[in-house]
Amino acid sequence: MAEVIRMPRLSDTMTEGKIVSWNKKVGDTVKPGDVMAEVETDKATMELESYQEGVLLHIGVEAGNAVIVDGILAVIGKAGEDFQSLLTDTAKPEASAAPSATPAESSTPSSSSPATTEVVSSTDNRVKASPLAKKMAEDKGIDIQKIVGSGDGGRIVKRDLEQAQSQPAASQKAMPSPSINGTEGFTDIPLSQMRKTIARRLSESMFTAPHFYLKMEINMDAAIEARNAINAISPVKVSFNDMIIKACAAALRRHPDVNSSWMGDFIRQNHHIHIGSAVAMPDGLIVPVIRFADQKSLSDIAAETKMLYGKAKDKKLQPQEFSGNTFTISNLGMMDIEDFTAIINPPDSCILAVGRIKEVVVKKGDGFAVSSVMKVTLSCDHRSVDGAVGASFLQTLKGFIEQPVTMLV
Repeated sequence: MAEVIRMPRLSDTMTEGKIVSWNKKVGDTVKPGDVMAEVETDKATMELESYQEGVLLHIGVEAGNAVIVDGILAVIGKAGEDFQSLLTDTAKPEASAAPSATPAESSTPSSSSPATTEVVSSTDNRVKASPLAKKMAEDKGIDIQKIVGSGDGGRIVKRDLEQAQSQPAASQKAMPSPSINGTEGFTDIPLSQMRKTIARRLSESMFTAPHFYLKMEINMDAAIEARNAINAISPVKVSFNDMIIKACAAALRRHPDVNSSWMGDFIRQNHHIHIGSAVAMPDGLIVPVIRFADQKSLSDIAAETKMLYGKAKDKKLQPQEFSGNTFTISNLGMMDIEDFTAIINPPDSCILAVGRIKEVVVKKGDGFAVSSVMKVTLSCDHRSVDGAVGASFLQTLKGFIEQPVTMLV
């Protein structure tokens, strides 16, 4: 019997998904485990894996279009089977439809070998290209329809895109022209699923959670010295952000009131410490989560953050890797920002905004010397965290960063 495949909820905040590409076409045979399509959610681009066996009878959403969660994606059944009656019953989605397709659990990044990542169209009008080549074309503004593939069967692969970049820009996407002779103009940019969700959730956070802000300046001289010593022996390069994650986790262990969530009619105080660390992407921010950060060494945190940031930039994060945060860090120091305030990332009660490290002249003894300082701002939800609680947390955090050895014992 034919069965409807519906859009599953691939993240806790997802309301709709956009079909990036179909890897199957109507008439193709589908087996359990086959990747049917690539779906862009509000957090990542994920593979949609079939749990059914049969023939793809119907595609309900063309590539490039979005569908709400539980909306009809496709119909799988026996060749020639009548399925039209299933499409008219959209108001009553079957209870078994939700799990009929699920994201593949593979965490292989898009830079893996073509043998494991390339998906080839057959004899239809779609471009035959690997997912990595498609992503490169989109990122670089290259019209992939005009690329000649050098892979098996004319498949477009990474090297074809690299060659196209070095050639004249005949296939490049036109950039907006500047205003000439006072002529007005504009470019409308469609919203990605991620950007839509960022706008909705942060608006809800800003206008429902009463924010207040606590600023502090931290001396980084000892942290700089400690980082140099650590990186001399660490198997993974430790960044200042890794040290801040570790310091926040240690401070949260001493201040559980900050490691909490406002739940409407009660406050949930989390016993575990999962630190979210915001990463900037072209579509907006995503927050990979370092779980049980207080129980990990600095080198473990450094290795994990490097892996998560790489997957985030490739849009390969899995739901468990960007959910469950109990506290968040937003660091713009590497972009030369001195200090700023950040909007709380639900369901957290607080977020720490971290600025750049800069040298200042300070009085030491009878003279003056140069010292390195860093400014941080703690945004707090006043419903669950009081001013004195937030201030006490910052004092503890300052102590850990200014004396790094104290957070390692």
